[in-house]
Amino acid sequence: MKRKTKGLIIIPARGGSKGIKNKNIIDVCGKPLIFYTINAALKAKKNGVVDEVIISTDSKKIADVSNRLGVSVPFLRPKSISGDKAKSIDFMLHAIDYFERKGIFYDYLVLLQPTSPLRNYDDIRGSVDIFLNNKGNSLISVCKEDRVDETELYYKKNDIGIPLSQNHNKGIRRQDLNDLFIRNAAIYITSTEYLKKEHKIISNNPLLFEMPQKRSLDIDTKKDLEKLRNFLCQ
Repeated sequence: MKRKTKGLIIIPARGGSKGIKNKNIIDVCGKPLIFYTINAALKAKKNGVVDEVIISTDSKKIADVSNRLGVSVPFLRPKSISGDKAKSIDFMLHAIDYFERKGIFYDYLVLLQPTSPLRNYDDIRGSVDIFLNNKGNSLISVCKEDRVDETELYYKKNDIGIPLSQNHNKGIRRQDLNDLFIRNAAIYITSTEYLKKEHKIISNNPLLFEMPQKRSLDIDTKKDLEKLRNFLCQ
């Protein structure tokens, strides 16, 4: 009998935040910001899209809030992988190691950051479907960029423009160019094997799951938070 492919959702929520104090649990329309990600993730677990959902945090306060919202917080992150200089790969490998030491093995991990609160259950389900059906090493969520195209993008070096596309001066019509997509930070999926072997979350040619711009808001500034509240608190 073939073993079922098992997936783990990790919601990272460290305690410190320089731009917005207590950002992950700040009030948004009567609920902590992290609620919106937890709610969608737990629905994914309930419907069998993934097998488990956990919070990875270094904060007892965030752990308490998360427990009240019904999600598992099996550990507090050690200081060595906490703080604003900690990398996502570190706490993902830490979670893998934690579970494997208990004899629990997951085939892929889904990273859902609380700062993408408009990402919903359908987005999670759709991205997992693409990942499993295509047997890739990684997947990222993206949104289509409608304002600029590849011929308008440059690096700057000593006042010289270095074009990202060799078509930048060929007068190609916009409608004849390929669509441009931007990583929106809402969903990352990576196979456990790839994570452990390469110590990377995103492979060189990741699968893409397209989301609309209206659900691609990433909360980084107070202006972003204001925009979110204006959208949700109606």
